[in-house]
Amino acid sequence: MNRLVELLVVTLVLPCSVATRLGAEEPALKRVQVIVLAGPNGRLDHLALDRKHARLFISNMANSSLDIVDLKSGKPVKQIPGQRGIQGIAYAEDLDRIFAGVGEAGVCNVFDGASYQLLKSLPLADADNVRYEPRHRRIYVSHAPKGLAVIDAEGLAVFTDMALPAAPESFQLETHRPRLYLNTPRPSQVVVVDTEKNQVLKTYPVKLAHDNYPMALDEASHRIMIGCRRQPKLVVVDAESGKEVAGVPIPGDTDDVFYDAARKRVYASCGAGFLAVIRQVDPDHYEVVSRLPTVKLARTSLFDPVEGRLYLIVPRHEGSKGPQVWVYEAGPRT
Repeated sequence: MNRLVELLVVTLVLPCSVATRLGAEEPALKRVQVIVLAGPNGRLDHLALDRKHARLFISNMANSSLDIVDLKSGKPVKQIPGQRGIQGIAYAEDLDRIFAGVGEAGVCNVFDGASYQLLKSLPLADADNVRYEPRHRRIYVSHAPKGLAVIDAEGLAVFTDMALPAAPESFQLETHRPRLYLNTPRPSQVVVVDTEKNQVLKTYPVKLAHDNYPMALDEASHRIMIGCRRQPKLVVVDAESGKEVAGVPIPGDTDDVFYDAARKRVYASCGAGFLAVIRQVDPDHYEVVSRLPTVKLARTSLFDPVEGRLYLIVPRHEGSKGPQVWVYEAGPRT
């Protein structure tokens, strides 16, 4: 009996960290806010963040508008109409400019971040994903049929348009060396680009799954994390050798993946109606720790590593007054 009492006492005074491991674990992602947008039924696409002014920029495809949300108030403050087929968005904080790939119009539109006035429309067929590289003040835009345009973000002119081996999808830039990695779903491969020479260096075939759309980077471990829709998986590739080191099943129809370096997690937003959270055991081993139910076609998102918040775009659905942004807070660091 005394031994039983001792065990009970030890259990009651266990440290929080031990108690967490024994079952009181906090969720990896916890929904903390819902922001209601305006617009009809239909698809929404990518997002960009202005952390300095606490703004979220949203490609509201269903409404043909670029939507701006004030994150302090949690409310939309502006819709820029006439953006038919708006897809990728990038924000250049140092220039206070918004760059939007508007596919149906075949342009990359540039807006002043203060007035929201259109500064320039740069013709690019089916402009899609957009990224900003602040060191050289360059904007990269993937576009049809097989192009990657490089724009002078200050002078607002296309100074290079690289030919790619296939139609592009998501891509990511390294921050410490001149490397860009880009997905082409057909054929399923990763294209490696030297951003100083503006040329393709090599390609890595993706074999563990197919239709590779979204991408994230773990630069410290030299790992490329790829969301695939056919045989839905997160495929992890060694950025130096091109070797596929892991393949983890995830829900279908993913369109965004993000690596949370502080917590060693990958978040995948999937149009099948789930957010998948994958734990990085080490650079070559991964496991799904949770599948959070969302809404069908909620497949685009944005993760802010500074605040530890994930913003999920949710199309208008039964019972909602409009499209929404679901805001999630990431759980404790491991």
